[in-house]
Amino acid sequence: MAELKLTGARKSFANIDVLHGIDLAVKDGEFVVFVGPSGCGKSTLLRVIAGLENVTSGEVLIDGERVTHLPASERGLAMVFQSYALYPHMSVAKNMAFALENMGLKPAEIQARVARAAAMLRLTDYLDRKPKALSGGQRQRVAIGRAIVRDPKIFLFDEPLSNLDAELRVATRKELAALHAKLGGTMIYVTHDQVEAMTLADRIVVLNAGRIEQVGTPLELYNRPSNAFVAGFIGSPRMNFLPAVVTSDDGTLRLTVGERELELPRTASGLVAGARVTLGIRPEHIDVASDTGMLGATVDLVEQLGGEAFIYASAPGLPQITLRQDGQSQFHRGDAIAIRFAADHLHIFDATTGAALARP
Repeated sequence: MAELKLTGARKSFANIDVLHGIDLAVKDGEFVVFVGPSGCGKSTLLRVIAGLENVTSGEVLIDGERVTHLPASERGLAMVFQSYALYPHMSVAKNMAFALENMGLKPAEIQARVARAAAMLRLTDYLDRKPKALSGGQRQRVAIGRAIVRDPKIFLFDEPLSNLDAELRVATRKELAALHAKLGGTMIYVTHDQVEAMTLADRIVVLNAGRIEQVGTPLELYNRPSNAFVAGFIGSPRMNFLPAVVTSDDGTLRLTVGERELELPRTASGLVAGARVTLGIRPEHIDVASDTGMLGATVDLVEQLGGEAFIYASAPGLPQITLRQDGQSQFHRGDAIAIRFAADHLHIFDATTGAALARP
């Protein structure tokens, strides 16, 4: 396996800049996930690493070797695409062996590699089948097996689960995590699904408009986002963002939120009375009661999921607020409730730049 390093990687298509100077280091054996909204440049960055796109400027290094201008076939990487891209006329075994045959490996070596990958992916009983006789999850495992047999320096995955239904996505996600534990290989995975990112990654790279917003472990990004973009993208349902005005910051920070004043037992750098900020609070850090509390609100919608419930409520002068309750909620549409924020879990962001000013 291998280490990967990008320094100042830029990519432009004609006059359109897609990647704006990406600096990133991926450690040997690490599972790194690229996340971000559609059009943020995550798939383009993966293709730059693979050699399917050339950088406009900057460098790509694998194990310290400059591969910036090497074609994809000479980088020693293997890519699994969103579409399975299997040869329909070939069996599972032939699909997995095809690249090895083109590499000129001996038949005994090819057979051994295919058998090892098939056993790892629970495909041994399907080696003689054609792709049309497989389920979607099995086809995706064949595509992954085709990458494994090549024994690549780095595995690259471009939204490999997006064509699967919800149940298969969960099952295949667990298989990928187990596969990484078995192989110990360096893996880079692109997805727009932050649940996949949180459950699979050693580290997550959050991209926005061709730039890296933050890199860190899943819980680092969840608990201590560097800005409002990361805070809103990581977590489902997303963090609540409420406009607020600083009332005072004399050792105890006071904010006006809607019609109520909120007191925080800490200060935030650079804040003065009258400053406009954005208050961030995750749904699980909001309590609700039927009588008194910090903020009065009206229930708009309740989503009962059995083991938990999501309440969407409106408060005067504020955006809709999302709350999470364990178990089943007793509230209904139109109920008047009182909302209480957990003061030790509040985030404060600059209202203009989105930069984090204070975090738990």
